[in-house]
Amino acid sequence: MDEFKDQWALILGGSSGLGLATAKKLASKGMNICIVHRDRKSNLKEFKKAVEQMESWGNVVKTFNKDALKEEVRKEIISQIPKHSVKILLHSIAKGSLKKMNSPKQELLSKHDLDITIHAMATSWYEWTQTLIAHKSFAEKARNIAFTSEGNTKIWPGYAAVSAAKSVLEALMRNMAVELAPLKIATNCIQAGTTETPSFLAIPGSEKLSEMAKLRNPQNRLTKPEDVANAVYLLCKKEADWINGIVLKVDGGESLR
Repeated sequence: MDEFKDQWALILGGSSGLGLATAKKLASKGMNICIVHRDRKSNLKEFKKAVEQMESWGNVVKTFNKDALKEEVRKEIISQIPKHSVKILLHSIAKGSLKKMNSPKQELLSKHDLDITIHAMATSWYEWTQTLIAHKSFAEKARNIAFTSEGNTKIWPGYAAVSAAKSVLEALMRNMAVELAPLKIATNCIQAGTTETPSFLAIPGSEKLSEMAKLRNPQNRLTKPEDVANAVYLLCKKEADWINGIVLKVDGGESLR
């Protein structure tokens, strides 16, 4: 439990799905947790149970139900975390448009939809990274990780804005991996296999996607949030210091078919 003593995981979008599973995994290894999320109070029952569980393990757990896309929120939250203590910044924000490119006007994907999605799911990662650097928040040999998806190259109706955002996300990852290397920050993306998270279930036709994924996966099952959380934990270990600038696929081989 001393592996990450006095170190913090700052997780953006961690009240469910991959973000919450990762928070629980890192907390189980002794890391303090700070989760920034945006939810209605009526949706927080299970999240509160998870927070209580993490606290029972002896961790400090801070949660902020605020808009992670606002500059003032970034500064407020970072001011409450000790300097030189953030071992990992994990970007797991899933806020985007699922409008199509060939639909009635009121349902048609617009530039405004694209702008909002790309900011929420890509460029906000860079903003948080730079704010952490400016406030000297990163710990030594920190990890900077974001979740991408196979939609970065594959097409599905209604996924265009998110697909564009994931492409931007990966481009930012590659450039941060090189330009932030002198700061001893390792930057990577994780591409999870098909996982039935709340954001995935919001995709039009997600049931069909799930069925296709099970058929494609050589292990005949979907990816679980815990599978992805385990991979994040592995990347946080000192043995992963030299892993930088990659898209790590955590899908049981699903993307090979």
